[in-house]
Amino acid sequence: MTVWDDLVGQEKVSAVLGAAARDADALVTAAAADEPLPEASKMTHAWLFTGPPGAGRNQAARAFAAALQCVSPDRALGGSPGCGFCDGCHTALLGTHADVNTVAAVGSEILVKDMRDTVRKSFTAPANGRWQIILVEDAERLNEKSANAVLKAVEEPAPRTVWLLCAPSVEDVLPTIRSRCRHLTLRTPSVDAVADMLVRRDGIEPQVAAAAARATQGHVERARRLATDPAARERRAAVLKLPLRLDEVGACLRAAQELVDAAAEDAKQLAEEMDGKETEELKAALGAAQGGRLPRGTAGVMKDLEDMQKRRRTRTQRDSLDVALGDLTAFYRDVLALQLGSRVAIANSDAEDALDRLARGSRPESTLRRIEAIGACREALDRNVAPLLAVEAMTMALRAG
Repeated sequence: MTVWDDLVGQEKVSAVLGAAARDADALVTAAAADEPLPEASKMTHAWLFTGPPGAGRNQAARAFAAALQCVSPDRALGGSPGCGFCDGCHTALLGTHADVNTVAAVGSEILVKDMRDTVRKSFTAPANGRWQIILVEDAERLNEKSANAVLKAVEEPAPRTVWLLCAPSVEDVLPTIRSRCRHLTLRTPSVDAVADMLVRRDGIEPQVAAAAARATQGHVERARRLATDPAARERRAAVLKLPLRLDEVGACLRAAQELVDAAAEDAKQLAEEMDGKETEELKAALGAAQGGRLPRGTAGVMKDLEDMQKRRRTRTQRDSLDVALGDLTAFYRDVLALQLGSRVAIANSDAEDALDRLARGSRPESTLRRIEAIGACREALDRNVAPLLAVEAMTMALRAG
């Protein structure tokens, strides 16, 4: 096992990152020994990882961060960094390494106040690792101010600082930022590769793994959740039944409410798991007295945490809705494939009766309009339209066809 093993179907990307990690190791080793630095190096101070959802952008960036922090003794014997077992690799992969700082969007944007401490830290030397690494998981969500803060740090980085930015596409990142990054494009892994990973790493039964990989069309994390979480399978099954229920206006409104309520329940469950733990940890760090009473002057810190948790709940609800919308899109894509006699593999083979019924009862033009209606709902949610209004408009459009 190495840090690259979880990058499903990304052999070329793994090779590029492995070569850069070897050169990065040589740079640090030469500097520590006060030797001349290598003249040619594949390592650079800023990287941009792009690719479709589920391709593993964040996983690739984190694996690279682990390889850069690798302290395995085998390196000195000619081995490649990224063993996956040493303290540097292990803590970087878990997200607990002191010199690997992760920034992710809590709400719809990464605010400049959320970036200030990270940008300041990027100008400091590593505390105990080999590199100071800043991993921005949602670079497309940087707003104007936070993007400008990142630009200043990327333009003139500290000698041992590396920026790893992840976004769906190059166009999602400011031209001034992406021009200073080395760009790597990840591809959607094949269904077979994802199924093999679920069997090999998670111990999933081959039939279950194949069904999950096929249903999610190569989206690694969604496939894993679908294969391991019975509740996720139940929610997907409910979504796939929705197209046959939209026979009148009241049914459309009820279906929309159910989708929004299910997403809200997902967000609530996550909040219950994370919010209480975060609140108690912060209170302990602030020196709360017995009974939970906080020292004077710390109310603002607690208020900031509550605001962050509220933004995260909103985003989690919208992310859960987006998963449902993705399932609906795949469903109608299968309907269209049947209508056109395409040889494209059906993703939702467990819903063949519903697919056949809709394919026979409508025309391809109607199916395309329904797919467009789902896309319009996604765009509305991105513009912060109230979820229920956006989903109600979509279900009404699905009924109209």
